[in-house]
Amino acid sequence: MGDIVGAGLLSHAPVIMFPEHIRVKENGGRDFTLATGLRRLREEVIDTVEHDTVVVLDSHWATTTETVITSHPRRAGLFTSDEMPGAINRLSYDLPGDPELADAVAEFAAKRPLWLAANDDPYLPIHYATLNLWTYLGRPETPWVSVSICQTATTEDYLRAGEVIAEAVAHLDRKVLLLASGGLSHRFRPLAELRDRMAGDPDNIVTPEARAADEQRIAWLEEGRHDRVVATMPEYRRFAPEARFGHYLMLAGALGGAECTAPGRRFGAYESGIGTGQVHVWFDRPESGWRHGSVRR
Repeated sequence: MGDIVGAGLLSHAPVIMFPEHIRVKENGGRDFTLATGLRRLREEVIDTVEHDTVVVLDSHWATTTETVITSHPRRAGLFTSDEMPGAINRLSYDLPGDPELADAVAEFAAKRPLWLAANDDPYLPIHYATLNLWTYLGRPETPWVSVSICQTATTEDYLRAGEVIAEAVAHLDRKVLLLASGGLSHRFRPLAELRDRMAGDPDNIVTPEARAADEQRIAWLEEGRHDRVVATMPEYRRFAPEARFGHYLMLAGALGGAECTAPGRRFGAYESGIGTGQVHVWFDRPESGWRHGSVRR
């Protein structure tokens, strides 16, 4: 059987794409750990854990009537962000895909039934929530597949979509890394304040209440209390988590939902992204599986 051999809730904050000297300047003389943490993750995990495919749960890809998974044999081109064209522009990318896995996910979804489809349209846009992480973590010829976050979905819908991804991975004997690409609380500082609030210091989070809510969920994730994160989604939505926190909830669904007890380990600090909450938390696969057991080191 295949398996998800590692998973992470990872920030794709645009600041990680700035040149290092600009990051250091904006962060008061030292680099953002959002950037240095991804470099550590590459060295300590990505380059050491055997895997066949990377599946990205892309919080910037919002669909409306279904969840979509990319089934292209390859996606390549130049990317300029419509949101921040001055910061992310003409980024060259070349990502092999995994059509077999994408089609299997769609087939398993149809048996539920679940509103999920595979799509290989050559004009389908790609988003920087995928590309920023690929820039740091991608390996030549390792397939990367993106999954949308359906903006009309409920917590239960996200969990079920994650379950289907795990079923397809197991069926195809794939070793997959699952990346939930997105932030925590997601309200920005007003435009007039942004230039003075670029540093990653959590004091720059938009409100103390949003910071406290983020830090509570990080603590739960580090303890392996996925059940608490899932159960308190109605309260957390008061702080506008990015993409309704669908990227994390799909990851949780794939790892066993509320039954997952895998503890997370941070790669870097909890930092502000112009008011939004950002962090990298990685979950190693427990020896006895995602639902129980001690973590394999």
